[in-house]
Amino acid sequence: MIPQQLRTRLTELTGVRHPVVQTGMGWVAGPRLVSGTANAGGLGILAGATMTLTELEQAIIEVMGRTDAPFGVNVRADAADARARCDLLIEYGVRVASFALAPTPELMARLKEHDIVVIPSVGLAKHARKVAGWGADAVMIQGGEGGGHTGSVPTSLLLPTVLDAVDIPVIAAGGYFDGRGLAAALACGAAGIGMGTRFLLTADSAVPEAVKRFYLGHDLNGTVVTDKVDGMPHRMLRTPLVEQIEESSRLRRLSPTLRRTLEFKRASGMSWRELAVDGRAMRKAQGRSLAQMTLAANTPTMLKAGLVDGDTGAGVLAAGQVVGVLDDLPTCEELIDRVVLRAVAELRRAAGSIV
Repeated sequence: MIPQQLRTRLTELTGVRHPVVQTGMGWVAGPRLVSGTANAGGLGILAGATMTLTELEQAIIEVMGRTDAPFGVNVRADAADARARCDLLIEYGVRVASFALAPTPELMARLKEHDIVVIPSVGLAKHARKVAGWGADAVMIQGGEGGGHTGSVPTSLLLPTVLDAVDIPVIAAGGYFDGRGLAAALACGAAGIGMGTRFLLTADSAVPEAVKRFYLGHDLNGTVVTDKVDGMPHRMLRTPLVEQIEESSRLRRLSPTLRRTLEFKRASGMSWRELAVDGRAMRKAQGRSLAQMTLAANTPTMLKAGLVDGDTGAGVLAAGQVVGVLDDLPTCEELIDRVVLRAVAELRRAAGSIV
């Protein structure tokens, strides 16, 4: 475990040693991965969005039993119980609240009253300006290279536009996997980097070993962005199942979607009324059509099938394009140490070339 090498606005804001964030990937970022990241000096984000309220509380307690270092929790801002989830963060003194969508100004203010760092994720400069105006402490941006739900603008263009738009720390994600990327992001003006797929493919990740090896077998053309799974652009591994979904008609996708809705209802313990309230909130927050909302039930169950149950034939596997350049499964400590040391070396080399 290396001492602090790089001091940035992110390390000062959150109290972590290194400006490296493990993103809150659903079904992936559990207590073992988050605590492994935290103990290695990075900022681990717990994937609260795919947990029930009770599961989230148990996961927070488990992380706190594994590490004394700061960590964060990802919360779905449009969830019907978002306030109750934020109350858990306040009760247990969680350092960072991460949001895939912008929380309301009221929810943000409540968290900040209790000294919790609020970091929403944004996909455009105008969204960064809005949440900064509401009091966000930092923002995370993800370019189109990233896995899961993503946009079309590459990180290399999205990052400078957001940096120009706000004065708060900006964390860059999408396409990062090593120290060269961290050095480039810091040189551009970012306060740190976020990595998802790279942390998924570590020894500390709870994803089944066979699934990790399946990921490592894909090259730079091994991912595809599709909106056929849940109605929104989603980058995932190119598999026979995904190819089949891509080619199928909306009518043929209806029956599996209804089945997965029932599976999600059983797994979440939510009533039909709670599902409807949750769906309306998501539709309002994200501007999804009714057809897109119907497809949205696919995501949790299909991701769980692949990432938890290990069924690569029945599940979808979110992945960033970096999957094509990864070939090992280091521990979080090994990964963060080599990312930081390489970044320091690259920054020194670049500085030494200035005349």
